[in-house]
Amino acid sequence: MVKENYEEIEKRVCAACERAGRDRSEVTLIAVSKTKPLEALKEAYEAGAREFGENKVQELMDKIPELPEDIKWHMIGHLQRNKVKYLARYKNIEMIHSVDSYRLAEEINIHGKKSGRVFPILIEVNAAGEESKFGVAPEETLQLCEEISKLDAVSIKGLMTIAPFVADPQQNRPVFKRMKQLSVDIAAQNIDNVSMDILSMGMSNDFEVAIEEGATHVRVGTSIFGERNYNI
Repeated sequence: MVKENYEEIEKRVCAACERAGRDRSEVTLIAVSKTKPLEALKEAYEAGAREFGENKVQELMDKIPELPEDIKWHMIGHLQRNKVKYLARYKNIEMIHSVDSYRLAEEINIHGKKSGRVFPILIEVNAAGEESKFGVAPEETLQLCEEISKLDAVSIKGLMTIAPFVADPQQNRPVFKRMKQLSVDIAAQNIDNVSMDILSMGMSNDFEVAIEEGATHVRVGTSIFGERNYNI
């Protein structure tokens, strides 16, 4: 079933790109595989998935050695500073999407230097101001980018947000518009070591609207793998 689901999501991504007048190559589909067994990930891989997202460092560590080396892994969940050292072991960590403080960026920088690499990161923005969500406030994002930009072993590639869970995806259109405008405004500042090429937003419930509003990366889990197992 995972293969069929993945192929259906791929069609919907293509259709959303077409509606927005965008090329399909402008959008990266991340299969969010948190709590899912290796068999499900292998099925998604066979269907064409090469970018996977995980919420927990431990799951990344368990899965990376068991799956093909050409997979690009995205850390999309809240990252604790004491777990950063484990991520630094893996060369195929494509990006850390969830940086929302200077202290976390500083920790990533320390381990980036130790491992001789520069970590691509995204700044997580709490675009809707939800108390239950992590992320920096939109009005504080530019300042955080300026502070982090001075670190040698991290490189800001753009922004990420988790929009509210809503019954009608259209309700999140203003959130996505706000994120796109924020990325444009920050890009206009021409800060060294800061690019706004990536806008990671949109999930199973609303990824098509996100694509229409400029998302470059969408994070789709439930619609590919089925409901999440919260007992893990």
